Amino acid sequence: MSIKTMDDLFVATLKDIYYAEKQILKALPGMVKKANGKDLKKALETHRQETEGQVERLDQVFKMLEVPARGKKCEAIEGIIDEAKEHIEEIEDAQVLDAGMISSAQAVEHYEICRYGTLIEWARDLGHNDAINLLRQNLDEEKNADRLLSQIAKSSVNPKAEAAE
Repeated sequence: MSIKTMDDLFVATLKDIYYAEKQILKALPGMVKKANGKDLKKALETHRQETEGQVERLDQVFKMLEVPARGKKCEAIEGIIDEAKEHIEEIEDAQVLDAGMISSAQAVEHYEICRYGTLIEWARDLGHNDAINLLRQNLDEEKNADRLLSQIAKSSVNPKAEAAE
């Protein structure tokens, strides 16, 4: 896809986050399965369900723009997910594994927060006002997931992982 205008860049970035969300949907069930703490399992499963809704909202944005809902390969999210898979394979202690998975999940959240924040501003600038609320819902869910992961890490996972040494 040739990018010549801000609208082109907006659509390309939308395709990037769409691809990322689809890859995250594929990765989350494995993380849920490997998570040891019940709070972490629940948070990851809840976010998997939220991610399904996020993909649906992105579908709506594509429809509003009259552009086919298609992802564009995102090397950044692939790298973050590959690193998460490495953690799952390499970390032996269950408590340390949960800490590593939270770290990986938060890397994903921060990438998504960055993308959605940018898309919202561009949507405002480009007059795609009907897309803003849909993108804002996704951003709010990503921020909430990040906060919840931090809370779980601080309150239980990190202290247990530190004690595992």
